[in-house]
Amino acid sequence: MLTQAQQQAYQTQGHLVLDELFSPQQMQTLRQAALKIVDDFDPESTRSVFSTDNADTNRDHYFLASGDKVRCFFEEEAFSSSGELQQDKSLSINKIGHALHVLSPEFKAFSQSKIISDIAKGLGVIAPEIRQSMYIFKQPKIGGVIRWHQDASYFYTMPMSVVTFWFAIEDATLLNGCLQVDKAGANFPLKEQFKRYPNDSTELVQLTNIKWPANERALPLEVKAGSLVVFNGVLPHFSEANRSDKSRHAFTLHITSAQAQYDKLNWLQAEPVPLTSSSGLLSN
Repeated sequence: MLTQAQQQAYQTQGHLVLDELFSPQQMQTLRQAALKIVDDFDPESTRSVFSTDNADTNRDHYFLASGDKVRCFFEEEAFSSSGELQQDKSLSINKIGHALHVLSPEFKAFSQSKIISDIAKGLGVIAPEIRQSMYIFKQPKIGGVIRWHQDASYFYTMPMSVVTFWFAIEDATLLNGCLQVDKAGANFPLKEQFKRYPNDSTELVQLTNIKWPANERALPLEVKAGSLVVFNGVLPHFSEANRSDKSRHAFTLHITSAQAQYDKLNWLQAEPVPLTSSSGLLSN
């Protein structure tokens, strides 16, 4: 699936962009499935907000219990000071997580397809398995900042093995908050580990006393819909707020190796889904 040059680029840069790998029809299928979930969602059932600015050590039970469920989380700026939605619920959701790859037929077929398995193995993931899936909306006007972070902080394994698959459902640009990665971050030390203890308290523990890269060192990854960005677990990345009038939908998978030891203090402990080359649920 991947050329030797692509494999080498991934090892050197910590990320790889596969432009317009998937068809508009495939992306539209996922988009419509996500919008149907939101349409069926009762906005009065929760006020759970997703933010990385101040909530890394304050995750609520609704979030912590979502590893094997499909749940909606609001944008931080979705509500007025009195707690009322300021726009339609379809324009208020930050993301859907975290078991779309298991519980949604459309996302399951896509996530557990042969092409995903082949790419993961091509990137060196031995016995890949899906740990988490998310559909991210990055809503117009209110799409929040996602601070610099590393995904291995949340999916800690020994040895480190997590690879993020980031699929552009819509065009991602600087205007609507595209993904940005550290130009020199392929081997950046793991700075933090997010731990969840048996009593459901959480803590963001500093592992390395190092500053996040300056934003000037960020490489914006402006990609067309259907493109796939893959990056390793220690690559620092972030995205700016979306103040434009265009959304920036994306779908993500976090994949680890079954041969690596998955930390018992990782926040998500749902049963992983093994990927095999014979999955065959979807062809590209």
